[in-house]
Amino acid sequence: MTHDVVVVGAGMAGMSAAVRMAEGGLSVLVVAKGHGSTHLAPATIDVLGYTPERVDSPAAALPAFIETRPDHPYAKLSVADVSESVDWFKGQIDGPRYVGDVNSNLLLPSAAGAARPSAVVSETMAGGDLRSGGTMLICGFDALKDFYPALAADNLRAGAAADGRPRIDARGVVLSPPVGGEADVGGLAFARHFEDAEFRKAVIAGAAKELEGEDAVGFPAVLGLSDARTVWGELQDGLGRPVFEIPTLPPSVPGIRVFTALHDRLRRAGGRLVMGVRAQHANVARGRVQAVVVGAAARDVAYSARWFVVATGGFASGGIEIDSYGEARETVFGLPLSGIPDPGEPRFSPIYLDDHPLGAAGVRTDEALRPVDADGQVVHDNLFAVGAVLGGAEPWREKSGEGISLSTASKAAKSILHRASRARRRTTKGDGG
Repeated sequence: MTHDVVVVGAGMAGMSAAVRMAEGGLSVLVVAKGHGSTHLAPATIDVLGYTPERVDSPAAALPAFIETRPDHPYAKLSVADVSESVDWFKGQIDGPRYVGDVNSNLLLPSAAGAARPSAVVSETMAGGDLRSGGTMLICGFDALKDFYPALAADNLRAGAAADGRPRIDARGVVLSPPVGGEADVGGLAFARHFEDAEFRKAVIAGAAKELEGEDAVGFPAVLGLSDARTVWGELQDGLGRPVFEIPTLPPSVPGIRVFTALHDRLRRAGGRLVMGVRAQHANVARGRVQAVVVGAAARDVAYSARWFVVATGGFASGGIEIDSYGEARETVFGLPLSGIPDPGEPRFSPIYLDDHPLGAAGVRTDEALRPVDADGQVVHDNLFAVGAVLGGAEPWREKSGEGISLSTASKAAKSILHRASRARRRTTKGDGG
C-alpha cells in the first residue's frame, strides 16, 4: 500500500504534522522506534524563553531574535505562523485544556524550584504562575522519590529574592496517602492512583490539615491520566484554592496526556501509528524518496508514499548521531548537516552547560522546509524536515523546543497539503480532458 505521507518520528513535531495532514484528507502513516519528546518533556509549550535574557513576551522578542539568527528554524516563519500553530495545538487538547498565548510567558516552578518561562501551559499548571508572588504550599508524597517539596519551596523563596520578583513564600510538606504499602511508587503509578475517588479524598484530607492560609497548593504533576481535569477540579474544590501541577522527572504524565490526545486525533482522522520499528534507511530514485525501510520484528519493511516527513529529533533522540571520530550524520535519509565544525576544530566545550560548537547542528532547509545541501539545492523534492532535527537552534537553552516543533510541523503539513491539492486539480483537469 502506498500512503500519501509517511512521517518518521512520533514526538510533538511528528504527531502534530501527521494530525494536520490526516485531518486535511491525506492518508498518513507514522513510524517510530518509540515515544518521542512528549513522554520526556513537561508538556508546556515553550516558544521562546531566553535570548539569552529571560523573555517576557515571545511575540515581541521573536523579530529581533530572528534577525540575529538567520539560520534558526523560526527565520522561515512569521510570528503569525508560530501563533497559529500554538492556537491549533490548544484546540487539539480537550482536557485538561491549555491556556496562554505567544504574547506573554508565564513563570512556572520546576521540580527544583527554578522559575521556567513558558507561553502556553496546561490549566492544571497555570495556578503556579510566579509572576505575582504569593504564598504556596508544596505537597509531595513519601512514596514518590522523584519530588522533594522542601527543596522546591526553599528554591522558590530564594529565586524570587535573587531575581527581584515579587516575594514567594513557599512551604514544603510530605503527605502519606494510601498506596498499598509500597515504599517506592513512580509518577505513572501515582497518576493511576489519583483516578480513584477514595485516594483523592485521602490526599485532600491530608493537604487540608497542612494548610496555613496559603494562596495556592502545588503537587507533582501526577494528577491523573485519562481524567486529569476531574482530579484537578476535585482537589481545587476540596482545598478551596488554586491547585497546580509541578513537572517532575520522566516519564512525563502531562506529556503522556498530550501524546494520547494527539494519537486519538490521528486515529479519528484515519491516520495510523506503527510504534516499535526503527527507520533504517530510505529508497531513493530520481531525486525523490520512494520508501522508508524500517526494521520490524523478523524482517525489514518498506513503506512507500508520495511525501515524507523526518521528525526524528536531534542528538538526544538519535535523529542525529556522532561517531567516535567526531563525524555527525542524520540517521535515516543521510541528509547533509549544517553547523558542523571543520575537521580538526573542537566539537564540544569542556564545560557541560557552555555553548558547544556542535550545539546547533542539524538539517538545513529551504523556505518550504525541504532539506538542502551546502549549495542550497533541495536534496529530495518530496521530503520535509520538522522539529529538533533542524539546525540553527538550541532549544534547551532558548526554551523554544515546542514552539519550533509545532510551527515547523504546521508549515510542512501545509506545504504537503498544498502540493496534494495541486496534484488533485491536475488529475481532475486531465480526466476532464
